[in-house]
Amino acid sequence: MKFYHKPVLYKETIEGLKIKSDGIYADGTMGGGGHSEGICKNLEKYGTFVGIDRDPAAIEAGRGRLEKYICKKFYINDNYCSIKENSKELGINGFDGIVLDLGVSSFQLDNIDRGFSYMHDAPLDMRMDPNDAMSAEEVVNEYSQEDLYRIIKDYGEERWAKRIARFICERRKLQKIRSTGELVEIIKAAIPASARRDGPHPAKRTFQAIRIEVNSELELLAEALENCIDVLNPEGRLCVITFHSLEDRIVKEVFNRREDPCICPKEFPVCTCGRVGDFKKVNRKPTVPTEDELDENPRARSAKLRVGEKN
Repeated sequence: MKFYHKPVLYKETIEGLKIKSDGIYADGTMGGGGHSEGICKNLEKYGTFVGIDRDPAAIEAGRGRLEKYICKKFYINDNYCSIKENSKELGINGFDGIVLDLGVSSFQLDNIDRGFSYMHDAPLDMRMDPNDAMSAEEVVNEYSQEDLYRIIKDYGEERWAKRIARFICERRKLQKIRSTGELVEIIKAAIPASARRDGPHPAKRTFQAIRIEVNSELELLAEALENCIDVLNPEGRLCVITFHSLEDRIVKEVFNRREDPCICPKEFPVCTCGRVGDFKKVNRKPTVPTEDELDENPRARSAKLRVGEKN
């Protein structure tokens, strides 16, 4: 399948990076290579680009898409959380900019066999790295009812999480749940018809929750953001695009903590802990897509871009 990716908040992200033609930049979630191409377009032969992705298919697709650009290019099949180790292996001491476009890519959603989409019947997979041991099938069939409830409630922010978890467990007593189509049927049965009439697809939140669990997305995010800020050069920029409130909350908290790491009690008139921030927020409020972008790319609807700069 051809890798196609329409990058969300493309113009705003590339502008946010403030790309220098001889700088060193990384795309920690290369996906279809849309933002990666925007970076490479702005680099000359002395510039360096590092493309990172958990999905080996993304690495191969990105390599082909970026072949025509003259900058130095490196590709790493790994999680962006490992950017410190990866940069050391490449002999890179710091980056002038890093972009993270979180969540599942358009390619992964559109590739039916990967099992990310609730719109097509496919094997229950949802692994961003096909070599990972745990898939959605294990989560759905082996997690306890309490754990299913927890992840659907916490990661999906689904009001019907308890009923969905119970319905899954009742169905799997009869036979193993193996496909996305079966899971969608169970979710629809669990959510009352009156609650299904309005809003997004009834399976959207549960699929999001299971995908996050399978890929440990939130578990790794805070550490990854800290690592990305650590490897930025002075005045280096970090651009992060999120697609749901849980991700955005973590990004906001890390940005706030790095900008103001003071741990003194609020009642102290002056800071005595001596902790000084090494990072500042470039946009105080997240940038969201324009109406024109939403008309062209409905998947951008919940996207938010936060940009920060190393002091």
